[in-house]
Amino acid sequence: MKAAIPFPPLSSEVFSISVFGMEFALRWYALAYIAGIIIGWRIAVAAVKRVHLWPGDQPPMSPAQVEQLLTWVILGIILGGRLGIMLFYQPDYYLSHPAEILMVWHGGMSFHGGFLGVLIGFLGFCLKNRIPLGSTADMLAISVPPGLLLGRIANFVNAELWGRPTELPWGVIFPGEAAQACGQALGALCARHPSQLYEALLEGVLLGTLVLWLALRRGGLKTPWQMAGVFLAGYGIARFLVEFVRQPDAQFVSPGNPLGLAWYVGGYGLTMGQMLSLPMILVGIGLILWARRRA
Repeated sequence: MKAAIPFPPLSSEVFSISVFGMEFALRWYALAYIAGIIIGWRIAVAAVKRVHLWPGDQPPMSPAQVEQLLTWVILGIILGGRLGIMLFYQPDYYLSHPAEILMVWHGGMSFHGGFLGVLIGFLGFCLKNRIPLGSTADMLAISVPPGLLLGRIANFVNAELWGRPTELPWGVIFPGEAAQACGQALGALCARHPSQLYEALLEGVLLGTLVLWLALRRGGLKTPWQMAGVFLAGYGIARFLVEFVRQPDAQFVSPGNPLGLAWYVGGYGLTMGQMLSLPMILVGIGLILWARRRA
């Protein structure tokens, strides 16, 4: 192994307290979700207050309705994210331990599952209140990236979802037996891609900057569904690319499938993350083209 970066002395807990013999802890992962939701909420409220950003100078909803939608979004994130982990990545474990499905404090959330949960909540709220779907989807699209950024940073702090082994100088020596089991020589350390930080930069910083620039400077919100399409395509492309260096979940890895591909033929195929990202890319591109054609 060439030069590598030792994992910093980080704790997954912000603080913990003991009450009547029971330990309660606030974890960075939970704090990232809370902060991401609050920031996204404030972005959405600020956007609907700027009436000139929307078609016909008419925002899709009032600030008060944004707060009502927030409840539906939170439920969609939690329920969808946990069910996504169960259905897409660890079905056998959670079917054997059903009581742990809603134990969000144990960590483990699927973005694709959370996305589906938010989609269902968003559709239900808009249909119930007769709110335009396209502009509401665009509002959500510009509000999500800060949460993605914070969530991926929390993954890094937790030393989870690390990447494949690498000899690049920015490879990180993650702690733990699983992270260090990469077939290296006895006594040598294993450096891995910090794929969590790759995703934080691509999904949070780059995609977030793009959608905000388009929305605030290029009139992106004037064309319903356009920003939603940009977000879907952008996230899907970012996740698809990072999957090439991200370590797959252990249940997909086997002696005949060392790359952990969920679908493959003749040694070539796709990881589960790539399979779930492809529909997002296609739908996103389709929405952009459809929105611009209507405009």
